Amino acid sequence: MGIKYEFDQSLQNEVEDISKSLFPHVKLDRIKCFRSYGSSSRNTIARCHALGKLLQMAIGVKGWYAIEFISENFEKLSDDEKTKVMIHELMHIPKTFGGGFRHHDYVCDRNIDKFHKQYKYMKQGNIQNGDRKLKDFFKW
Repeated sequence: MGIKYEFDQSLQNEVEDISKSLFPHVKLDRIKCFRSYGSSSRNTIARCHALGKLLQMAIGVKGWYAIEFISENFEKLSDDEKTKVMIHELMHIPKTFGGGFRHHDYVCDRNIDKFHKQYKYMKQGNIQNGDRKLKDFFKW
């Protein structure tokens, strides 16, 4: 039996909320979230898939991204860790939204933790995206 994929609206909603707060370059109409079941992977929690440039040209569409959450591994995490995984996968999507990926020199624990801290702070209603205080609070 192979891997089974199912679109997951609740994960989609969470990823969209994170994107609106932290990654406004993400085109919400061209990203979809799926749960996968039956993977033999023990260490992989999620994967970001992209429609590459050549396929985009071949079929005449713009960039698309799909985030796969490996259910057997993802469900073992705490809510905070799940949010960090979502942030991690969204960080792979470049600002051009062109079908490429940002690599792990940028998508690293240090940056994930910064974005997670910023997201939690924003979710508490303390500050809005783009607010000057937010930029001062999270100096990069």
